[in-house]
Amino acid sequence: MADEFIKGLSALVIGGLGWMTVAGWYRTPSFEGAQLTGEAPPAEALTVYDQVALFMGDAFFWFAIIGALSFWLLIPLVEEGRQVWAERSN
Repeated sequence: MADEFIKGLSALVIGGLGWMTVAGWYRTPSFEGAQLTGEAPPAEALTVYDQVALFMGDAFFWFAIIGALSFWLLIPLVEEGRQVWAERSN
């Protein structure tokens, strides 16, 4: 179970750092206002690379959430269910 914990922690850290980097570049309009959660610039003002970066920021966010939950909850629940099913079958 320790390897699942480390894998989930790695997904959380990598996804979180990626999201914070992109959010710091694109979603921090000023240091007095909202930081990391501000509005993205309008689509008309963005280049293709900016749009890809904003997409990757969202992908990093969901990778962090889904990756951590998968390795910390889903995989252990499936393994426990398999063990119970095997014991019940015998």
